[in-house]
Amino acid sequence: MFIANELRKKNIAEYLLYMWQVEDTIRAFGCSMPRIRREYVEHFDYSEEQKEELIDWYGNLIRMMNEEGCREQGHLQINRSTLQLLSELHLQLLSSPKFPFYNAAYYKVLPFIVELRSRGASKDESEVETCLNLLYGVMMLRLQKREITPNTQHAVKEVSTFIGMLSDYYKQDKEGELKFE
Repeated sequence: MFIANELRKKNIAEYLLYMWQVEDTIRAFGCSMPRIRREYVEHFDYSEEQKEELIDWYGNLIRMMNEEGCREQGHLQINRSTLQLLSELHLQLLSSPKFPFYNAAYYKVLPFIVELRSRGASKDESEVETCLNLLYGVMMLRLQKREITPNTQHAVKEVSTFIGMLSDYYKQDKEGELKFE
């Protein structure tokens, strides 16, 4: 919760990746609040008040996951809505002549997006979601200490740069600093 709040302010893509990890963490504990409290939250170096806030947060997320039918897979509506906003901004940036560097970065990662989709990425997901899925997948591979091929490392580098640029524009837009005209 504390990390999520900071990331949401600083970098929306990192926030989404973090929240996807939180969803998977909840699933790893069987969506069980007693287990999350005992086996996860208790290991944090937080005050008792902070731990209680964190437990409430996880409890709310579990409730939402149950209500939204994403106990086993998928993402919470709050995360899907954030992703939708990011995808809409992506399309606005692409359609505006004021952002040539963004367009150049997009066309640099487009071959990776096409390749990922040809390998089974859902055709229904946005290009931004495809990019985030790549980053999340590689993050999971690294946590498992699995090998990442040089080609994948190159794709991650380019996609990270592109998504970082989109996140910066998102922050500017939320602060009212982004002008399309």
